[in-house]
Amino acid sequence: MADPLPAERGEAEAIKAIPVRHPGRWVAAAIILVLAAQLLHWVVTDSALQWGVVGQYLFNSQILTGVENTIKLTIIAMVMGAVLGIGLAVMRLSKNPIVSGVAWIYIWFFRGTPVLVQLIFWFNLPSVLRSVSLGIPFGPSWFHTDPKDLITQLIAVCLGLGLNEAAYMAEIARAGILSVDEGQVEAASALGMTRLLAMRRIVLPQAMRVIIPPTGNETISMLKTTSLAVFVAYNELLGAATNVYSRTYQIIPLLLTASIWYLFMTSVLTIGQYYLERHYARGALRELPLTPLQKLRLLGQRNPGGAAPT
Repeated sequence: MADPLPAERGEAEAIKAIPVRHPGRWVAAAIILVLAAQLLHWVVTDSALQWGVVGQYLFNSQILTGVENTIKLTIIAMVMGAVLGIGLAVMRLSKNPIVSGVAWIYIWFFRGTPVLVQLIFWFNLPSVLRSVSLGIPFGPSWFHTDPKDLITQLIAVCLGLGLNEAAYMAEIARAGILSVDEGQVEAASALGMTRLLAMRRIVLPQAMRVIIPPTGNETISMLKTTSLAVFVAYNELLGAATNVYSRTYQIIPLLLTASIWYLFMTSVLTIGQYYLERHYARGALRELPLTPLQKLRLLGQRNPGGAAPT
């Protein structure tokens, strides 16, 4: 008598899986690799790019001063933007219509006008102001100063970048605050906490998980936006490169030098953003993903056969 079939014996028949072929992917990858190789070959071999001049000016004192000023502008503008932005976000969520309305008008105005226009405005503002005074409104003043002494190049650039950034940070902070369950605020209120105390101790620490990624993107964007300061003759990185090539007429090499520094600084910020996001992800994820260094360390512990050591 013949043996029963596997199905008749109640056994599952082994499935022979045949992987789906994707020839289009290989063709696309080959085309991309050829184009990338051609681009790399042109970048490396074209003498018009003058890589020797790039190496000559990469650590030039003028360029390094520009790098330092770019970092300084980025830090000041982002600190201004973050502090004012969080305050504006809290104002936007206020139940007081005047407070929320003022915050809305601020955000509408600074997001609706180009940052370059704002930079030029602040830079030229001293030319239309006679004096700046501080005192009682419509009453005596205690402090007088010349606007040209108060609004310097650095102050004008920081005001233009920082006040504009505050409008964007306000919306980022507001989105993070709204991501926290309202029940937690109500529970804090039931425990006797004021709204500001609950915001500082309960809402904002949880909202940081939502706030950090776009804030990192804004910081990287701000680093590059500082290049607009060249229009008000401030000596940041692009301004320093412009000053050099206006004297030597080596435009492309100096722009490549500035680009290398921008890429280096944005790469550092990207790494910092990754670890900051990972820090604030604790508690939201059961297990944090491995960092690149941890992955390399794990790979180095594997034996030549590919299996993890016992």
